Amino acid sequence: MSKGIDLKGSTRTISEFFEYSINSILYQRGIYPAEDFTTVKKYDLTLMRTHDDELKQYIRKILSQVHKWLLSGKCNKLVLCVVDRDEGDTVERWAFNVTHISKEPQESITEEVTPISQEETQKQIRALIRQITASVTFLPELENEGNYTFNVLAYTDADAIVPLEWSDSSSKEIEDGEMVEFRSFNTEMHKIGAQVSYKYQQ
Repeated sequence: MSKGIDLKGSTRTISEFFEYSINSILYQRGIYPAEDFTTVKKYDLTLMRTHDDELKQYIRKILSQVHKWLLSGKCNKLVLCVVDRDEGDTVERWAFNVTHISKEPQESITEEVTPISQEETQKQIRALIRQITASVTFLPELENEGNYTFNVLAYTDADAIVPLEWSDSSSKEIEDGEMVEFRSFNTEMHKIGAQVSYKYQQ
């Protein structure tokens, strides 16, 4: 028998997934030089993670706060925007939707809830990370390498406590863009869905 995941474990799993996803996207899309990354083994995959101290600290600070919001059930979406430094335009928008299963209305949940093992969750995460990594095959090439930066947006409940360094922002949606849905993964506490929107370049 495989043990399910409690709220703390589920939140830790999601925060970790976000960390590796952000790193993977920044590497795959060339937002930072390849030499700023090193290979790590995770989810039975070889992934890239930054060893740049400043970037590492920045990502950890973001995810530390997201972790707190997830624990309190206050965060329902995390978005990574790839932004053109010169124009200020969002050229790619990676959205990760968070459904808090424990907060869903009881009548919307069927009586037969199948427990989800940690192994099954890891398998689903592995499939999703593979899709993110393979996305370079269809995403338009980002011209002017090194000319892009990124922003992270967190969608929280109105009553969430928001630190001063997090400012209000527009949703940075991409108008008339293409969108691709990825797989999702489940823990017993959360469901995470993912998609990418991007500007179609002719």
